[in-house]
Amino acid sequence: MIATHFDDLIGAVRRTSGHIDQVHAWGLHLADVLTGDGRLLACGNGGSAAEAQHLTAELVGRFKDERRPLSAIALHADTSALTAIVNDYGGDEIFARGVRAHGRPGDVLVALSTSGTSHNVLTAVKAAHEIGMTTWALTGPAPNPLAATCAEAICVEAPSTATVQEVHLLLVHALCMAVDERILGPVRS
Repeated sequence: MIATHFDDLIGAVRRTSGHIDQVHAWGLHLADVLTGDGRLLACGNGGSAAEAQHLTAELVGRFKDERRPLSAIALHADTSALTAIVNDYGGDEIFARGVRAHGRPGDVLVALSTSGTSHNVLTAVKAAHEIGMTTWALTGPAPNPLAATCAEAICVEAPSTATVQEVHLLLVHALCMAVDERILGPVRS
């Protein structure tokens, strides 16, 4: 079972490596947004929420080398707001309310969903479009509604949710590398 999982992960990474130029371009664009006083919002459920929070932590803190903190918000991380929104507006609005509160034209929303069908993530993307934000998706296998709704998407072809999430972490780190490259110059080893 473990050997099969490793083989599945290696295959998924190979297939996803075709998106290196895309994630690099995302990182350069995101760096320009963040250094121009814009912000990144990120959302997802379960393991995708963990990936979203990992991304924002790398930007507010640092990925590898020292740089100024960058504005990045994981929309699920404020539990008081989250529970109030669910109670008052329902689950579909859980991230959209945060997008409307914190998003501005030109900001970036990264939406993560292994299935690409999470209603609350799709509602957040719709809210981001209404504001004029850039929307990117990290999803599982295509086709799926989230990939179709976002301006751009990277769809990870993998047989299991766990493998999709592992490749999403690789993509999160690659995005951070590209952001740092733009801000700090070529990434040092």
